[in-house]
Amino acid sequence: MTVKSILEEKGHDVVTLNPEATIGAAATLLGERRIGAVVITDGDNRIIGILSERDIVRAVGATGVAALDARVADVMTAKVTTCRETHTVNGVMELMTRGRFRHLPVEKNGQLDGIISIGDVVKRRIEEVEREAEQIREYIATA
Repeated sequence: MTVKSILEEKGHDVVTLNPEATIGAAATLLGERRIGAVVITDGDNRIIGILSERDIVRAVGATGVAALDARVADVMTAKVTTCRETHTVNGVMELMTRGRFRHLPVEKNGQLDGIISIGDVVKRRIEEVEREAEQIREYIATA
């Protein structure tokens, strides 16, 4: 099971922002779209950062409400871990667990191609385990 199969089901659409957007605008966008992170891209759709709810909370905790007027570029995570369509579900689950993040942009030819969340990965893994269990039950029933 690969990232490609997840993207085929959920699509390649990703909510993105310009690095000059304000934290307040990003928070509004996250709330409106009911998502936990937004990918920051340049004009060529290259990934230059990611901004999560945690990043916003840290900024507000450090500087108060004034953080909402700061630029996304000032608080985003600039060193973004990415994956490719060929990564396995188990592989990205390990990456996300080790890195302690819930969103993983998918990169193709140096550009943003999609995003997967820990929810997508867990859902796919549960489906896989249920399918394996059903195959075992069928095998036992016919043996």
